[in-house]
Amino acid sequence: PTQCDNWVRTSNGGHFASPNYPNMYPPNQECIYILEAAPRQRIELTFDEPYYIEPSFECRFDHLEVRDGPFGFSPLINRYCGLKSPALIRSTGRFMWIKFTSDEELEGKGFQAKYSFIPDPDFTYLGGILNPIPDCQFELSGADGIVRSSQVEQEGKTKPGQAVDCIWTIKATPNAKIYLRFLDYQMEHSNECKRNFVAVYDGSSSIENLKAKFCSTVANDVMLQTGTGVVRMWADEGSRLSRFRMLFTSFVDPPCSGNTYFCHSNMCINNSLVCNGIQNCAYPWDENHCREKRRSGLFEQITRTHGTIIGITSGIVLVLLIISILVQVKQPRKKVMACKTAFNKTGFQEVFDPPHYELFSLRDKEISADLADLSEELENYQKMRRPSTASRCIHDHHCGSQASNIKQSRTNLSSMELPFRNDFAQPQPMK
Repeated sequence: PTQCDNWVRTSNGGHFASPNYPNMYPPNQECIYILEAAPRQRIELTFDEPYYIEPSFECRFDHLEVRDGPFGFSPLINRYCGLKSPALIRSTGRFMWIKFTSDEELEGKGFQAKYSFIPDPDFTYLGGILNPIPDCQFELSGADGIVRSSQVEQEGKTKPGQAVDCIWTIKATPNAKIYLRFLDYQMEHSNECKRNFVAVYDGSSSIENLKAKFCSTVANDVMLQTGTGVVRMWADEGSRLSRFRMLFTSFVDPPCSGNTYFCHSNMCINNSLVCNGIQNCAYPWDENHCREKRRSGLFEQITRTHGTIIGITSGIVLVLLIISILVQVKQPRKKVMACKTAFNKTGFQEVFDPPHYELFSLRDKEISADLADLSEELENYQKMRRPSTASRCIHDHHCGSQASNIKQSRTNLSSMELPFRNDFAQPQPMK
């Protein structure tokens, strides 16, 4: 802001005047004064005599412009000019913006104004006593750090339902400046700066050091020219959902020394901030090509695709294992009944084991006679087998008293070497 001539500030107020007051003010002047009161206070502005500003229709030429707020686009209270001093002017908030303008012709004596601070009637209670202002201040320092509004509630600086008016003071490293970048920003009532905003000051919290003020839907990065930054957040009772999170980084101007890193954006940061997982430069040069420098852990080596395949395979194996267990549990068990009477297992096995045969071919006529003799022996064997009680005992599953017959039959059967079928006929002569 452009200031003209003297401006007196005190804890209770002060005064300011047009250039050369009470003498004639010079032409082509533009002086801006921004008044700021303490929280829960308002501003009263009065004018002394003599007072003279070039009169004009709607004060189009020389004039004094007063606005209710800290900016040139704040609501206009009025424009003043002429021979008569304005009446008492009051603000509706903590700020008042004033601009004096003179053109090339017809100068006058100008003005002198006095301002004072009064309690805000919106915060008065029984007996006219103001509620105590909560001590909501924080301090941060170092190469980098996070400024966050959630710290207010975590440390109990304000009570639920109360307005938030907090200040964060940032101290950079020696001989360094400060770079601020918003990580998260949301105003509950966007574009309503009277209800909620985030302001950034360069050097101190004085209104003339105001660097930027954000109350819309977007907040930009801020480069401070000093090593001290002040961040202030205001949110009234109905804007408690407003929030922000900001990264501050200490930097120095190029050329960069041995312990600093060049950010390619007219700033050098400490080497400890390179590849730390946070973008400290205005552009992400400090976090590019960092994969080779960092040793990846086990979970970083397993990609998302590999993890998905491993998970699906493990699930299928687990389901199959559960199904196999259920099938084994529910499968009925077979009951085996055995005869308790002891018998010779070796002999019993010989009865039922089929004999081994060898293949042969009929090559001459002598084999035909041998087959005829074999047929007669088989018929005799069949006659002996019919009256046998051993086969009947085995077939009917009887045991005990007839074990001797089984042994005798086994002896007879063992003497026979070719249990062929008994339906052999006389073979035809070989041709």
